[in-house]
Amino acid sequence: MKRRSWFAVMALTVSSAWTLPALAQGEAPDALVKRMSNEVLADIKADPALRGGDMAKIVALVDSKVMPNVNFESITRFAAARYWAQATPEQQQRIQDEFKTLLLRTYSGALSEVKDQTLSFRPFRANPADTEVVVRSFVKGQGSSDIQLDYKLEKTPAGWKVIDINVLGVWLRENYRTRFAQEAGSKGVDGLIAWLAQTNKNMVGKS
Repeated sequence: MKRRSWFAVMALTVSSAWTLPALAQGEAPDALVKRMSNEVLADIKADPALRGGDMAKIVALVDSKVMPNVNFESITRFAAARYWAQATPEQQQRIQDEFKTLLLRTYSGALSEVKDQTLSFRPFRANPADTEVVVRSFVKGQGSSDIQLDYKLEKTPAGWKVIDINVLGVWLRENYRTRFAQEAGSKGVDGLIAWLAQTNKNMVGKS
């Protein structure tokens, strides 16, 4: 897949899966993702600022709608793996803050690539007692092949929360876990934080 096309899919993925509003108790995870994915896709296409990668609007979107409804600490803890336990509370907060900024800057430019993509969903299979489920879907664009897109959600006392996204067989948490391990394994927790901070600095002006 071409880099720009991949960015478009990831932009659609993150925007549709991570802009879930307050979850209604009892709402099935597949119904939730379907409803919100369609709403957010329409919002992206209708908002030139989002498509243009307006960082201020994206930050506002994430802070008001994304973070309250995603278990981002869980995602960061998973990505950091054993190094999370080795980090001090201050280091853990730095890792989480820098990781959030990294994702913001990565997808700010990618949002402008969302144009003619549409979402379709595969049959949802889960048991009532399940506390972790996967909602499977695919993205289709004009003249392109279907692109696998899955959402992993966990059930919490506050409702279902998105904890991972899978594009073309690559889970977001697993992808970052590998890089986090490389950086922390060779340079320690402070080295991981430094890599995240430097990566964010390098991306300024590119988003």
